[in-house]
Amino acid sequence: MKITILTLFPEMFESFLNNSIIKRAIARNLVEFELVNIRDFTKNKNYRVDDYPTGGGAGLIMQCQPVIDALKSVKTPTSKSIITSPRGKSFNQQKALELSKEEHLIFVCGHYEGIDERVNKYIDEMISIGDYILTGGEVPVMAMSDAIIRLIKGVISEESIVDESFNNGLLEYPQYTFPYDYEGDTIPDILFSGNHEAIAKYRKKQSLVLTREYRKDLFDNYPLSKQDKKLIEEVDQGITPKWETDAIEKGKKFKKSK
Repeated sequence: MKITILTLFPEMFESFLNNSIIKRAIARNLVEFELVNIRDFTKNKNYRVDDYPTGGGAGLIMQCQPVIDALKSVKTPTSKSIITSPRGKSFNQQKALELSKEEHLIFVCGHYEGIDERVNKYIDEMISIGDYILTGGEVPVMAMSDAIIRLIKGVISEESIVDESFNNGLLEYPQYTFPYDYEGDTIPDILFSGNHEAIAKYRKKQSLVLTREYRKDLFDNYPLSKQDKKLIEEVDQGITPKWETDAIEKGKKFKKSK
């Protein structure tokens, strides 16, 4: 995949492109980044790319000419151009998965009070990352790029992606690592049982509970199976089921026999 970013501030992406998973994905040729400075396309002798709003108003508006010319210079028949806008549909995991299958993404980063309306005629899709205002489009583009790149095959293990929040419609189950006991707060014993089926069941239960508590909107739209309903019932009634206690006890016996 190739990601082209049209921006007035390409330096903002230096740290983003040179750290962690993104840097490794680039090094392994799984993704290619191209930073295009919109200012390079202005016809203004002072390299100005903005002007006052026609008809009056606060702030400055990015002019259409440099943005459109920059876009034309990189767009191909297989490109998909995107701009962040409150008019767009909300960005989510499903949209990230959809965009990860594209051959070439072009992100246009707005700035100041906005971009001349005529630029939108050259854009394939508008996307919103939330109902709030940021100084520019650079931060949203970093967030979307990060979400998209990690879904490209080979960037991270497929197992990691499968269990993440939102991929199956639920929040991810709680994760732990050593020490076992930290100031009296211990890791659930079932995670040491070695019984993968019981652990998977326990984790599904936790996902259901967390989603119901923190993201009722997701929970209400999740199709509960008979087993899901039983798992929730166990929590609501304060029951530790036999499958759970058996798995924990067998795990303890296994440890003693070693």
